[in-house]
Amino acid sequence: MKKTVFPLTALLALSACETILSNLPGVYTIDIEQGNMIDQTMIDQLRPNMTKRQVLYIMGSPMLTDTFHEQRWDYLHSEQPGGEARVQKRVSLFFNGDNLAGVQGDFRPSALPVVKPATETTVDIPKRNLDSTMGEKITGLFSDSSSDTTDSNPATTEKTETKTPATEASDPASK
Repeated sequence: MKKTVFPLTALLALSACETILSNLPGVYTIDIEQGNMIDQTMIDQLRPNMTKRQVLYIMGSPMLTDTFHEQRWDYLHSEQPGGEARVQKRVSLFFNGDNLAGVQGDFRPSALPVVKPATETTVDIPKRNLDSTMGEKITGLFSDSSSDTTDSNPATTEKTETKTPATEASDPASK
């Protein structure tokens, strides 16, 4: 009888120690997350016939790529918040060549299109009326002042009026 009481007492004491140690107040246990972060918004963005590159942009690189099944990508996510029970989520993506053919796992894609509200604002800037381009302004700084006053192109030269005595008499501004 004494031989059976001691092991039972030791077993009871050890199980009590575990309960006490795991439920001590003030002891912090960290959240453990492993694998690819997967959520429903990522799955909702997937559409049939997307390329592998587009899927890689949305989902990130897969956790598992099997050499025997190269057309299947597996995404795994394991979360254990604060010492509680572990929650695992899994998604497998199947490809036909380079295009997405199917999704299998704990998430289902929605049939509704994904509409994201714009976080950016658009500002319309009025067109600037510039006399000359920046290149013309820069070359104007380094050119000679004599070349600015003389123009060798006869099509752009202005015609100067020669005033005769008859036109001077009829012009009121000349008086």
